[in-house]
Amino acid sequence: MCKVINFASIVEDEALRQAQITAELPFIYPHVALMPDAHVGMGSSIGTVFGTIGAVIPAAVGVDIGCGMIGVRTSLVKDDLKGDLTQLRDALEAIIPLSPGNYNSKVRFTATKNRVRELEDLAAEGGVNLEHSPKWKVQLGSLGGGNHFIELCLDELDRVWMFLHSGSRGVGNKIAQKHIRAAKADMRTRRRTVVDPNLAYLSEGTPEFDSYLRDLNWAQRFAYLNREEMMDRFAFALREFAGDFEEVERINCHHNYTVQEEHYGKRVWLTRKGAIRADEGVSALIPGSMGTASYVVEGLGNPEALRSAPHGAGRVLSRTQARAAFTAADLEARMGDIVHRPGEEFIDEIPDAYKDIDQVIVDAASLVRVRHKLRQVLNVKGT
Repeated sequence: MCKVINFASIVEDEALRQAQITAELPFIYPHVALMPDAHVGMGSSIGTVFGTIGAVIPAAVGVDIGCGMIGVRTSLVKDDLKGDLTQLRDALEAIIPLSPGNYNSKVRFTATKNRVRELEDLAAEGGVNLEHSPKWKVQLGSLGGGNHFIELCLDELDRVWMFLHSGSRGVGNKIAQKHIRAAKADMRTRRRTVVDPNLAYLSEGTPEFDSYLRDLNWAQRFAYLNREEMMDRFAFALREFAGDFEEVERINCHHNYTVQEEHYGKRVWLTRKGAIRADEGVSALIPGSMGTASYVVEGLGNPEALRSAPHGAGRVLSRTQARAAFTAADLEARMGDIVHRPGEEFIDEIPDAYKDIDQVIVDAASLVRVRHKLRQVLNVKGT
């Protein structure tokens, strides 16, 4: 039986049970690593990392394929932010479509057109059928909702960072749902069973497996370019607000994806569901919740963690539970002087619904080294 290696000091029993069920699948190798921010998910728990040989589990990657973070350290410092940050907030809302279902009216920027062309070519080369998402081109450069956000932050030296969280939007969701259904259908056809239907898998060497990997690769690239597109728009708005600056560093990393890697001497399909790549020396981003700290980190390459680390704070309350426990006034009090979008629609993102990000980072001490701790001055979320 494969084992579970748990790095979380705060974790629900159900998340541990999900990890154990996943670990017992016959194609898991070498084990399941449970990240410090782990919590209950669909099929396998969020914050789960594992390798597979000869199979992949579409629902383990999830419906937001390639979701992740991008951060840019600028040459600006706190004293350069002289204006009213609500003006920057309004500018970001105008240039980046927010919330599910909100897209660009058309593909109007040259950089966007180049990214769309790259994705068109990738789809053509891989035989990726995108007929299910006729609006995918105008989804590029849009944020989405839930825990996705745009932030302006300051580090410990008051240097200005641009920071945002998003994934593959509606097109990635359609791709994921298509292949989750295909995996479940394939299990029925082959008369295979799993404890949880959302652990349905596709076997390597089948047309269904090949189709998923092609589509997965495309969606992961879409998510990466989506963040690049929004960051470029963020930079444009920030220059309009604070004046010209240089980009000192840019970090763009997935935390929902599958890729081939070598672990414990074998080539595996490594799935990170709510986890970042943390190879030795690799920089990555671990956001907190709305109104709390975020971290810029460097991987330590821990083999037991499958060279991975947490992707954020991790929920302790569901969205329904958070809405029942807190009010818009509670959220306003928690946000303090951080410029943000107020309203009841954001209650389920209150920091109290998440684990303490500082404890998550303590638990991750053997996985990453902290480079910078960021504090927000501006937060923009979609509903």
